[in-house]
Amino acid sequence: MSDDNKKQISEEFEKATNYELTDHDIERARLLIGIDLACRDKEQITTISEDNIRTYAQGCGSDNPLFVDPDYASKTRWGGPIAPPIISGFVNKPLLGDPIPKEIKDQTKSVFRGIHAFISGGEWKFYKPLYPGDSVYSFSGEVDLEVTPSEFAGRKVTRLNRSVKMNQRGEVIAEYTYRLILTERKKAREKGKNLSIEPASYTDEDIARIDELYANDNPRGREKLFFEDLEVGSTLPDSVRGPLTVTDVVNFHAAGYGWVPYGLRTGRMWHKNRKRIAPFYVKNEMGVPDVAQRLHWDSSWAQAIGNPRAYDYGVMREHYLYHYLTEWVGDNGWVVSMYDEIRKFNYMGDVQFVKGEVVGKREENGQYLVDLKVQMINQRDEETVRCTATIALPSKTGGAVLLPQADEATQRKAIEMLARHGELLAEKQA
Repeated sequence: MSDDNKKQISEEFEKATNYELTDHDIERARLLIGIDLACRDKEQITTISEDNIRTYAQGCGSDNPLFVDPDYASKTRWGGPIAPPIISGFVNKPLLGDPIPKEIKDQTKSVFRGIHAFISGGEWKFYKPLYPGDSVYSFSGEVDLEVTPSEFAGRKVTRLNRSVKMNQRGEVIAEYTYRLILTERKKAREKGKNLSIEPASYTDEDIARIDELYANDNPRGREKLFFEDLEVGSTLPDSVRGPLTVTDVVNFHAAGYGWVPYGLRTGRMWHKNRKRIAPFYVKNEMGVPDVAQRLHWDSSWAQAIGNPRAYDYGVMREHYLYHYLTEWVGDNGWVVSMYDEIRKFNYMGDVQFVKGEVVGKREENGQYLVDLKVQMINQRDEETVRCTATIALPSKTGGAVLLPQADEATQRKAIEMLARHGELLAEKQA
């Protein structure tokens, strides 16, 4: 590469990392709080099938037969293949709805443009499984916005967004309230707090230790774990995820994640997408405009915004933890909720050791509930994820698990949103 080309690409990186968080943008973003909107995104997956259930589970590193083997699933309490409700984070069929008020839309156009954003965890509530043939619709809205100092990049903005997932019958499947962190790429690059982190390196003995954990990490399946089997202080089996490779990120995308709203596009669609959202594309070291999202597999771009290497999507670990819990409770248990904080980046090569323990038990509204604390700890002995979760288990005296229900207000809103979708669809087709 010539010196002129290197200079041009350096200038491109400088330009792409020069956007700043402004008080004006922060105040404009606050205007969106409390407004629920129908999600019009069309994900790669809109309707559940046996194939995409299997692909999703395997993309998360799980071969749980409940999700990958329809014959096995037909002999469980579910009577056939099911998709875990957390898959609704990957699945969406466009929902028609009333638009955002024009004055709000005009005032919030291009808010936080060019600012680095990443999800740092959130809270899931799970109500029902999905079955082949089910479609997923959703509506969402901002519920809060916080401005705080950031050890990584000056100050940061945290946006809390709640998304309600429902099936074609208007039944609420899950709720997801996530934390979206916005930081200045320039400040992160200048501060360079994480640039000194050395890459992971493994001996054959290290890999053997990881292999042993994987070899002993098997889904419980039909074997029942009863409420009475656990006490406060009981430990969950040790497990592991990683070491992280680009292959893991590819598999997660193949499972259905990350295609909207920006879009990872090829060929003519790449050309059209650059015309649609030019700021999303930054030239790589070869001078080719490529997605800013590539910081999850392109270490040179990750370094441009202050990280030593490419790193995972935080939601990857969120989904990994869900499968860890689902496999532990078995076919007859249910993960009711999980709240997680993504506390550290998971860089290429990092491994995550998973540990958990029981911190509470209770009987509530006919459910036998167990509260858990779960952690992911990397090879540097850093806690990268802190998670609390609640599971429902069968009881030796109380019988099978009762699934939780969404609160009346949320369920009512879901039915109203789906009804409005039907009205607008009929008008559109008239």
